[in-house]
Amino acid sequence: MIVTKVRTTTLVFLLCICSSLVLSQGKQDKNDELKALANKVDEHYNGLKSLRSQFHESYSGMGMSRRESGMLYLKKPGRMRWEYQTPREKLFVSDGKTAWFYVPGEQQARRAPVSKIDDIRSPLRFLLGKTKLLKEFRELSFSSSLKPLNPGNFVLRGVPKGMEDRISMVTLEVSPGGRIDRITMEEVDGATTDFIFSQEQENVPVADNLFKFQPPRGVEIVEAKELGN
Repeated sequence: MIVTKVRTTTLVFLLCICSSLVLSQGKQDKNDELKALANKVDEHYNGLKSLRSQFHESYSGMGMSRRESGMLYLKKPGRMRWEYQTPREKLFVSDGKTAWFYVPGEQQARRAPVSKIDDIRSPLRFLLGKTKLLKEFRELSFSSSLKPLNPGNFVLRGVPKGMEDRISMVTLEVSPGGRIDRITMEEVDGATTDFIFSQEQENVPVADNLFKFQPPRGVEIVEAKELGN
């Protein structure tokens, strides 16, 4: 009887060890897979000089919601242009130093130094040439609960470093080749902004003057800390 109990105890102990080893190996495999995918994202975007893409933006928060779409242009170093086309025209543009926000027909154009603005679109200007996914997010991991829009893609979640006071979580949908198809930003106040990118064109000619803005005659320039929507 004692021998049987000893054998049973030994068997349970061995099973626990084996289970622990399997879980540990599984976790290591996931970490390796995460690093490999993050490196693909880095290599993909760091090798680009320019990018043109359609975007669909959805916002929900503060008791309201909106859906917008348009064209995004990115160009090294740190330049970006968001041309909102529907439901109304708007422009968010930056030459890497100064950012502008303007709605055609309005009598004011807002301007702010890029280094001082608090805008969730602004960090995307670094997507080309300076991407280091594992260094830019804390607790980056695969999401097991969220399904990708495009079958075969991966969904990652993490907290962006340096934006913890504004953004609580970022979700990235990434293709096997390292292309980012979707970015969802969850703000600390509960608001959510979702960007879906499509029809991307890489390393296409993008004129430098697209990232410069000259207010129309008669439009007042307002210095601002937030450019908003």
